[in-house]
Amino acid sequence: MDMSVFMKGKAKQLPEEEKVITKLFEDEEGQPIPFKFKAITTTLIDKLKADCTTIKYIKGQRIESFDRDRFSCRIGIETTVFPDFKNAELLQSYNCIDPVDLAKTVLNLGGEYTEWIQTCSRINGFDDTIEDVVKEAKN
Repeated sequence: MDMSVFMKGKAKQLPEEEKVITKLFEDEEGQPIPFKFKAITTTLIDKLKADCTTIKYIKGQRIESFDRDRFSCRIGIETTVFPDFKNAELLQSYNCIDPVDLAKTVLNLGGEYTEWIQTCSRINGFDDTIEDVVKEAKN
């Protein structure tokens, strides 16, 4: 087998994808504004997993706690190119400090938030439900 096809620089760049997630925000013509998405790296997903895991020692035992909801949202924030939920001006506009709070405020309809999370999961190659992704991340 020819290994040269796997050499650095040979992989296709993942395209950005657009999708209307919410109809609450419209352009000048009254059309819903699509969100733009791009897959993130495995390394970044691992970092987000670590950031969403807390470790406590109780009576000498190590106890890990994983915040799956925050993990899912953080994947969404990093996958979403537009709108940029880390944008300082947008955060200030909603009086938020944490991009997770901003995403939940902008997508305050449960169905829209769920659609956003599912879209980000799919774009990152997780064909299973987000619960399956979280379960795998815990292991």
